[in-house]
Amino acid sequence: MSRSHVPAAPAGNRTHKDRTNERRGDDDPAERARTPQEPPRTSSSRRARPGERFVRWVGQGGITTILFGLPMVLCFAYFSWWPIVQSVRLSFEQTNLIGPATWVGLDNFRHVLEDPLLWTAVENTALFAVLALLIGFPLPLFLAVLIAELRRGGTLFRILAYLPVAIPPVVSVLLWKVFYDPDGGLFNQLLAHVGLGPYPWLQSTDTAMLSIVLESTWAGFGSTVIIYLAALGSVPTELYEAAEIDGAGIWRRVWHITLPSLRGVVLIMLLLQIIGTLQVFTEPFVMTDGGPEDSTVTVLMLIYNYAFQNGDFGAATALSVLLALVLGALSAIYLRATRSWSN
Repeated sequence: MSRSHVPAAPAGNRTHKDRTNERRGDDDPAERARTPQEPPRTSSSRRARPGERFVRWVGQGGITTILFGLPMVLCFAYFSWWPIVQSVRLSFEQTNLIGPATWVGLDNFRHVLEDPLLWTAVENTALFAVLALLIGFPLPLFLAVLIAELRRGGTLFRILAYLPVAIPPVVSVLLWKVFYDPDGGLFNQLLAHVGLGPYPWLQSTDTAMLSIVLESTWAGFGSTVIIYLAALGSVPTELYEAAEIDGAGIWRRVWHITLPSLRGVVLIMLLLQIIGTLQVFTEPFVMTDGGPEDSTVTVLMLIYNYAFQNGDFGAATALSVLLALVLGALSAIYLRATRSWSN
């Protein structure tokens, strides 16, 4: 007998593998349905054509979705993006919004950059931002952690923390302006009981900016406290319970559990506060009107002066565009630098 001819194994001597393969071949409907003349299907033959995909997209309600969302997109573009485009165009023109506009190119930007008051406003705005970050940024986080650790009265303290936000900004500024009065103001009266004062809070170049920072911190920290409290609610309580079992005190729990859990929220709030402090306007405008001796003039106050005191809306818009570019660059650098920390 030649080696090429191998007799088939008897049915009783077939292995378990052979019987399994036979059952798979009998039970596979694709194998039964496929004829010898049918070529094997590939992924390219099953891929739908562009026309078929479009018909399927229309049948699934694609056009209806676009028609439903188009009015909202157009409204958002008209009220949000169109003013930005118009502002960029206006920054290259000289106009008072009454007579015809005159195209001046980059003259508005040259006029703004050559204004000596601009750099004073930039320095004052940077000083306000630094003081507001040093005083107003850690305070809401500290109060939020303190309120979250309280066993009783948490709801009352939440209401008290948010109460300054409910007061209109101009009203709160005028209220603090009365408190800062050098003759009969509340602060000087309180300090007089301990033998201090009176202090010219808003009348001195040394204390005017610090006084504005204190008022803006008081007026705005309530909303930040609420955001931190909401973020603290997402921290698993099991972590605090395990830390308490291990004997960790409140400061160790805050340092090792609370702050790492709030890292992403803290970084976003820091960016928002940087943007907000560089756009300060209401507090110095109502309290000091830029004085004394231009020590509280900010960039937004200078924009206001260009537009509504000098009637030069082109220069005001040019400075607004420059401020927007600076804020955009700072935001991009900040997000790039903190991308690894927020993860």
